[in-house]
Amino acid sequence: MTPTDRVFDEEWRPSDFAFDAHVAGVFDDMVSRSVPFYDEVQRMQTELAVSLLPDGDSLVYDLGCSTATTLAAIAGHRGCPAGARFVGIDNAPDMLDRAGEKIAERGLSDRIDLIHGELNGSLALSSCDMVIMNWTLQFVRPVAREALVRAIAAALRPGGVLFLSEKILVGDSLLNRLYIEFYYDYKRNRGYSDTEIRNKREALENVLVPYRSDENHDLLRHCGFASVDSFFRWYNFESLVAVKGDPRRD
Repeated sequence: MTPTDRVFDEEWRPSDFAFDAHVAGVFDDMVSRSVPFYDEVQRMQTELAVSLLPDGDSLVYDLGCSTATTLAAIAGHRGCPAGARFVGIDNAPDMLDRAGEKIAERGLSDRIDLIHGELNGSLALSSCDMVIMNWTLQFVRPVAREALVRAIAAALRPGGVLFLSEKILVGDSLLNRLYIEFYYDYKRNRGYSDTEIRNKREALENVLVPYRSDENHDLLRHCGFASVDSFFRWYNFESLVAVKGDPRRD
């Protein structure tokens, strides 16, 4: 049974959010209750990924892989090409420990490698076919985001795919406030108290820095992605699929 997230209850002491052992231990519960339609986004992304991967050998990176839910879903899908290899990178050792346990439990250790790495600095990626960043870029310092996306685009082969899921802002201040309040209602309906919501908001301030949807689209196009499409949107959460270079396929 997945442990229940109570990280930000009445006993929480003010501090910046960190993916430490406390968070890693309850992360799967936290993300499933905090990200709207998390399971559906994972399902859609997996369906797209196995359809877009080439039939031969390929390499897939998950940057900010957390507990490897996405990697395990794609690598374990019956439609995943046999030649696909997967690498998860995360800067939190406790998250990687959980990821390793999950991968081993599902018998996928021969297909998935895990690496401890930092996304805010220089990132060396091998030539690859797909990169995944689920609710990760929002934690990268804004000044470092373009360099990271350029590094991803440089590593991707022509026609390679980037999946990007983010919490977003909207330009209209009224809608932005409404979307945020709807999101808090969503969390209340999933068992989070007002105290937990407030404490987590304080912990994430200046740690999670969202962009507007159009800013994310423009960033991807500016860095070499010819096709950028939103495959899922819920108020202030959006998931994108982007194709490097010529988006036309045989």
